[in-house]
Amino acid sequence: MEWERAKNYILIFFVLLNICLGFLLFMENRRYTMTREHERLIRTVLNQNNISMYMFPMSHSPPMRPLNVRGFDYDIDALLEILFQNPEEVARIIDDGTKEFNDDTAFMSITNGFIFYRAEGGFQQAEQEDFQAFSLEPGDITFEKARVLTDEFIHAHFPDFRQDDRFAASRGMRIIYRQEYRGQLVHSNFIEFLITPVGILEIEMQFGEIIGHAITPEMLFSPDEVLLTFVQRVRQFTLEEPMHIDRMDLVYFQEYFSDQRDNNYHAVPFYRIFIRYNNRPFLINAFTNVIID
Repeated sequence: MEWERAKNYILIFFVLLNICLGFLLFMENRRYTMTREHERLIRTVLNQNNISMYMFPMSHSPPMRPLNVRGFDYDIDALLEILFQNPEEVARIIDDGTKEFNDDTAFMSITNGFIFYRAEGGFQQAEQEDFQAFSLEPGDITFEKARVLTDEFIHAHFPDFRQDDRFAASRGMRIIYRQEYRGQLVHSNFIEFLITPVGILEIEMQFGEIIGHAITPEMLFSPDEVLLTFVQRVRQFTLEEPMHIDRMDLVYFQEYFSDQRDNNYHAVPFYRIFIRYNNRPFLINAFTNVIID
């Protein structure tokens, strides 16, 4: 009997403990969640400054840990193997930190960790058993057709990158992919394509190796506080013309970097605010609430 009674007490204790833990988790979650009243207030401020926002703003902003990222250093031979049909015949010029590579079909340069590649006749995918040839007709460049080319490149060589943005360019279509790390995009690790009637005309890349998360999480400014910072930056422009916010999200971004592999830097959370008819988002540091140009 005593043992049965003890088991009942233990069971009741664990039930109460789970209820307490659930309540604490709920309160902790609520602490970092924007209320409906705050959302109503920020929408009022936006409207007063001639800014409309058709989407629901982000409502949850718990603490996050920075990412440790190595310097933007690359395996040159691997890049030549990907981007040139005959990498052993590519001419190499190394001068004052700038590396240049070219043959009869393409040109590539690497400067301060930034890669620029151009193939006048269009990038030629390496021979693969599962590759299906594809060509774009002049004047018939659509996102769906362009993405056939860029997806093939990404899936073959950078499978942890995913398509993030796209927009029309004067000569065709630009499609941007960014690295995804544990479900979160790293804005500063990107591959951007320019697709024209010849196919992939240009590729721009920049990325550092992600080592992992830093140990200590840091508090984030809430989305409504960040939107107030955004309003202060753009209010002089909205006096003359209305502005529309199409999207707002949270990514990692590395402000400072080098092209030395042994140098490690932090990529920290940044809010991105996308404006209609603007190809590039506004970036606001989620730790400091400072907008960068």
